[in-house]
Amino acid sequence: MATQPILRPITEQEYLALDRVADRRSEYHDGQMFLMSGASNEHNLIVGEVIRNIGNTLVNSPCNVYPSDMRIQIPGRRNYVYPDVSVVCAEPQFDDKRSEILLNPNLIIEVLSPSTQHFDRGKKFDLYRRIPSLQEYVLIAQNEPRAVAYRRQADEIWVFSEAHGLDGNIHLHSVGCDLDLKEVYRKIVFKR
Repeated sequence: MATQPILRPITEQEYLALDRVADRRSEYHDGQMFLMSGASNEHNLIVGEVIRNIGNTLVNSPCNVYPSDMRIQIPGRRNYVYPDVSVVCAEPQFDDKRSEILLNPNLIIEVLSPSTQHFDRGKKFDLYRRIPSLQEYVLIAQNEPRAVAYRRQADEIWVFSEAHGLDGNIHLHSVGCDLDLKEVYRKIVFKR
């Protein structure tokens, strides 16, 4: 999530105009613009490894892997978010001519930070479930080798799976590949 809101409510159009020219990204939630906090070294290394591993696996597929600069709009809501990683395996659909507001991700991955983990597990997951194309949501810890995946079933029930330890892996059903934790945490030194 973000740090602090702009004090007065703003429209979606104002948010988009401000965010497009800003040095740092902001999310938009029901009239409030929230400046995104900076990410730690570990956070950035994990995101980079996730993008590299998924991207390499899907290089000959129709899937596109996007980093955290791809804005996603929540359908039917006044919310715009920046997930750490998003993947689309169909023709990408955008809400704007600039191709910067993605509408149809199949997979969203968030790397948990101390300041955002409660939001990512709760409210943000609630928002993401409103995206009809979303099939899978993955949360990756920074402080231990652990990943949690939520997969949408045909009856709209979300099934939970989890991997622990550097020998663990999560099968990403939505894109047909595995995410090996030893690769995700390749450059991370865990504090004891």
